[in-house]
Amino acid sequence: MQRNLVMTVIGDDRAGLVSALANVITAHRGNWERSQMAELAGKFAGILVVTVPAEQADELIAATRALDGLLDVSVHEGARPAAAGEKPRHLAISVLGNDHPGIVHELSSALSSRGLSIDKVTTSTREAPMAGGMLFEAHLEVRLPRDIEVSSIRSDLERIAAELLVDLEIDERHDAAS
Repeated sequence: MQRNLVMTVIGDDRAGLVSALANVITAHRGNWERSQMAELAGKFAGILVVTVPAEQADELIAATRALDGLLDVSVHEGARPAAAGEKPRHLAISVLGNDHPGIVHELSSALSSRGLSIDKVTTSTREAPMAGGMLFEAHLEVRLPRDIEVSSIRSDLERIAAELLVDLEIDERHDAAS
């Protein structure tokens, strides 16, 4: 039997961090399945899913403590994979506009108020060409329940985008976000 472990990692950015973590996982028969990692403000941060034989899980978790000083690792038990069936609907939402506080708050509050779950979010800022200042860009993958109409969500988000003065793109997808 396999266990799913979700690990979060953070440490001062330097060469060899991913390799050190991969060595620990491999030494305990773990399989690195999915991850998202990045350098952020001089720190290396990430989250990953590892499957490991149940009898090796506790040893793997203990071995991650040996990375202290290099990486701080938190390990959480993951859920079992969902049974095969109908693929969920998702919305891909992209936002671009002048950077200012509150953009993520407004978007996430609108989605949360409708009971929608954000599966993935990436954000960044960059210099605005010719206009000066900074641009904020966000990409969200949102899981949709079967009973919700995209048009009602779209109108909420379009109203917010107009208030925030940002460009908005929304695309409905009928497959899993990845």
